[in-house]
Amino acid sequence: MTHLLSATIHRLLIPLAIALSAGAACAEDWMVRQKVAGNFADTRDSIVMAIENRGLVVNYTSHIADMLARTGADIGARRKVFEQAEIIEFCSASLSRKMMEADPHNIVLCPFAISVYTLPGEKAGTWVAYRRPQGKAAPMVEGLLKEIAGEAGR
Repeated sequence: MTHLLSATIHRLLIPLAIALSAGAACAEDWMVRQKVAGNFADTRDSIVMAIENRGLVVNYTSHIADMLARTGADIGARRKVFEQAEIIEFCSASLSRKMMEADPHNIVLCPFAISVYTLPGEKAGTWVAYRRPQGKAAPMVEGLLKEIAGEAGR
């Protein structure tokens, strides 16, 4: 009986462990993130400059950390998620047109967005992240996002 129970547990746990580890590996497939040595303001300004130096326009800056701090008490949340966090949204008219001419459903990829944030308890460095583009339009967009995000670390 003990052997049968042990075999059953192994038969159930091994696929579960494989599924969980595959999920952890895939969870990062949708996002690219890097930690850079610069402080928040310098990193954010580097991202904005990299966007504007390419002739692109920042559409909007979402102040995520401020919003979470402002609304947390209203929903009973007490944990501080970010020290500072902003999402910089921008557009490329020519790239957006190419993507949407290829497939109008690529509208979901616009605007492009790069997140800049620092985490509580981390004394140094700033995170830079973006959603990895998917589908046939991915090769059109990912190089641009990678270049812009990469300039934050220089």
